[in-house]
Amino acid sequence: MPAVSETAQEETAQEVDDFLNWLTIERGRSANTIRAYRADLARYEEWLHKAGVTLVDVIQTDIDGYVRSLRAGGLAASTIARRLAAVRMLHRYWLVEGRRSNDPAAAVDGVKVPSGIPKPLSEEQVVALLAIPGDEPADVRDRALLELLYGTGARISEVCGCSIGDIDFDARLVRLMGKGSKERIVPYGTAAARALEQWFGPRGRLTFVPVTWRSRRDAEAVFLSARGARLSRQAAWTIVTRRGRQAGLDGELSPHVLRHSCATHLLDHGADLRIVQEMLGHATISTTQVYTKVSQQRLFEIYRAHHPRATIAGAGDG
Repeated sequence: MPAVSETAQEETAQEVDDFLNWLTIERGRSANTIRAYRADLARYEEWLHKAGVTLVDVIQTDIDGYVRSLRAGGLAASTIARRLAAVRMLHRYWLVEGRRSNDPAAAVDGVKVPSGIPKPLSEEQVVALLAIPGDEPADVRDRALLELLYGTGARISEVCGCSIGDIDFDARLVRLMGKGSKERIVPYGTAAARALEQWFGPRGRLTFVPVTWRSRRDAEAVFLSARGARLSRQAAWTIVTRRGRQAGLDGELSPHVLRHSCATHLLDHGADLRIVQEMLGHATISTTQVYTKVSQQRLFEIYRAHHPRATIAGAGDG
């Protein structure tokens, strides 16, 4: 197969950068989304390079071959679907911008992703998780982090992005910056308020404050690392999984599970679906509706376990 010239590679790299800039500026995609798109498109371009094809010369059979290679690599259907979505959007963008006369990805078969219903923690498991023992500064911080995540249903990136000015301690409200830089105000409860009060007390955040701040962004952060920097998404993720193992939830806990659990427990206790949608920052109600399936499943379990007529031996359907 003919090799792709360095000049062609440089040109397509610039084309991809233009596309990512368009996603950032025109579509308001978050930095995390842009990083994911960049990585997915780099893998796509690498595969095409090995096949001797440039991005601008791609035809449908090339993209079909790329998808087959992803399947052969044993990747999860959700990962393949995400990578294909990046490819589709890139080619659609080029068509709209007039950089190509056709869209080679338009007729490519989609990837079916099993609709996995999220498995939330039980309320008892949440209680066990949030009962973090110890009063060391790291314990105080981790307790406040977990209480805020569960209490608001926020994404881990949203909580790590929080600054002190985003919290109204008197009204118990927090301002979160969601996907696409969409802002929302979310309430939090007594338990989270108490945990935050301890974190901002003498045995909490003050002990993590450095002699000199590296940046204003660090100085304004709600949650700090032991080195006095704004707590990163990766570090917060590690805290959540480590505290999950300590609570006996090994392999069951992630920040997203806490988000699922918050939504499910709200619905279990009678919250309106539209309110949960607003609280979680979902763009459409259909995204939130997955939680109604979880709550309905929980309803069936409770009914079968507790209703006196649910399991009568020999009872027919009538």
